[in-house]
Amino acid sequence: MWHRDSLRGLLEQYYEAPVSAGFDKLGFSPNGVTILGLIVTLISAIFISLGMLLVGGIVMLIGSALDLIDGGLARRLGKVSNFGALLDSVIDRFQEALVFFGVLIYFLTGPCDSLMIGFDTCSIGPVLAYSAFIGSVMVSYLRARSEGLGIDCKIGIMTRPERVIAVGIG
Repeated sequence: MWHRDSLRGLLEQYYEAPVSAGFDKLGFSPNGVTILGLIVTLISAIFISLGMLLVGGIVMLIGSALDLIDGGLARRLGKVSNFGALLDSVIDRFQEALVFFGVLIYFLTGPCDSLMIGFDTCSIGPVLAYSAFIGSVMVSYLRARSEGLGIDCKIGIMTRPERVIAVGIG
């Protein structure tokens, strides 16, 4: 049976380790990679807001892929820190907010397509974008709060990587 930990091991071996080695050779710090991911995600949000959804989705996936690198680079350099973990977590939330804000702007300024359910994208799109953002942030908050209370919360079907892929493909 395929398991998330199996995928994580493959990603670490074939993506995270070699790419973090490349960023190390380029002189990046782990926090620098985190900030680079934020900048790339901001660019994706701009593309999305302008209706360039395919380009925005691809750029968003690239920005999110950088999120796997900062931790690997920190471990490689022996620079794992509480500050880095906190910065990474906060930047992850900003990245989610930027992408959903781009989607919200697209729906507020883009074409109003009629939907078969009696709504158009201009009326229901912003509500869906906002709801998706709240759901995404609440999943992260619930996991962090549970861990803070000593409750194991490693369950669910939509952790951040799955949410990123779903939004990027969507």
